Amino acid sequence: MIATNKKIWLSSPHLGGTEQKYVAEAFSTNWVAPLGPNVDAFEEAIALYLKEDVHVAAVASGTSAIHLALVLLGVGPGDDVLCQSFTFSASANPILYQGANPIFIDSEADTWNISAALLEEAIIKGIQKNKKPKAIVAVHLYGMPYDALAINQISKKYNIPVIEDSAEALGSEYLGIKCGTLGDISILSFNGNKIITTSGGGALVTQNKELKKKAVFLATQARDNAPHYQHSVVGYNYRMSNVVAGIGRGQMEVLNDRVLARRKNYQYYRERLENIPGIYFLREPEGTKSNRWLTTILLNSYEERERVRLCLENENIDSRPLWKPMHLQPVFKNALAYTNGVSEMLFDRGLCLPSGSNLVEEDLEKVTNLIKNTLLR
Repeated sequence: MIATNKKIWLSSPHLGGTEQKYVAEAFSTNWVAPLGPNVDAFEEAIALYLKEDVHVAAVASGTSAIHLALVLLGVGPGDDVLCQSFTFSASANPILYQGANPIFIDSEADTWNISAALLEEAIIKGIQKNKKPKAIVAVHLYGMPYDALAINQISKKYNIPVIEDSAEALGSEYLGIKCGTLGDISILSFNGNKIITTSGGGALVTQNKELKKKAVFLATQARDNAPHYQHSVVGYNYRMSNVVAGIGRGQMEVLNDRVLARRKNYQYYRERLENIPGIYFLREPEGTKSNRWLTTILLNSYEERERVRLCLENENIDSRPLWKPMHLQPVFKNALAYTNGVSEMLFDRGLCLPSGSNLVEEDLEKVTNLIKNTLLR
């Protein structure tokens, strides 16, 4: 029986207060259609935050940004794309949009992200079959940066571009460099559960100005420069609206505060739970900084994970198992995968805890006490 007490969400939106001002400007100036001053200003704010001389295209979602990245890299029917298996399906679905073949790569234990060793093995075997992969999709899972140095070395060695899926990692850093600038093309998400949100939305990030221009062209139905509607290539309706971008402008103003709050949540949980036998927290490898979008724990077994999850659910507290690997998903049952058992173990034993930047100490205390009581009784 579900309790009727206050709901504690896994990761709910957290507005900063200035979003309404920018949205009101869009209405007062009649800029409610796609494009407009908010879109330009939001893109500029993201680029200024990321630095590294990047160019940003604001689009409808992180998924659409991945799709555009694949199109920009020339991925088409029959091509192979190497994709991290331990991730959300949005990292992989656009590969199918292009008629290409996802090949899934399992995780390393240190970051839970794509294994460099398995990645190179997959590339070598592809080349031996005279089918060199066309692209790599690597993901910073739960805000933890993947080993970009190792992945980029492999990328350069075999001349295969990297799409950096930074949907969960805005505010994270790798060797002092912001996530979202580490790939040939990078993507961000502003979905409702992300560290900042535009209710829905995403961005494509690149250091190549011409690629950004082409992304915007494709995202606005690929309309040729003509007085009439003329189209020489297939385009998409993927551009972000001026109203939505207004929310993003306000959210960018509080991004640093949101990262700090999420990292404090992680620290709170760890200080109170890490000494309980059977609870494991993912630490930051040297040189990395995670935004701790979601705080995650590993338990001794699937049975223990479920005991904790169901206890929280019974108290109206939102928690969730870690991502089910893509190579175990029915939709990808025929896809090739290079596995080592890491992601399957993580899925069996891992749990995401409430991590929103708007949680109060009373919420965190309730969650930790319930976990302690469940495991120690």
